[in-house]
Amino acid sequence: MFKRLTLLWVLIRGDARRLWTALRHPEAPVWLKWGTAAIALYLFSPIDFIPDVLPVIGIADDLVLVPLAIRWLLNRLPPGIADPVNKPSA
Repeated sequence: MFKRLTLLWVLIRGDARRLWTALRHPEAPVWLKWGTAAIALYLFSPIDFIPDVLPVIGIADDLVLVPLAIRWLLNRLPPGIADPVNKPSA
């Protein structure tokens, strides 16, 4: 169980870094900024699909939906913004 949580943390941390890098890119699309703002609003708002008052299930929706939303945004980025390290030089 601990190995799974560690793997999940590594994936989320890596995706969060890629998202932060993509947001700071000068050619970042506007929809990326709006999508990231929506994810942050969902994460910090008191309104959830499943209330956090429920012991385990309430927090589980945040642990599942937020990483999936981040991954969904990252998969829709143009190649030059999604992976700036492998950006072709002109």
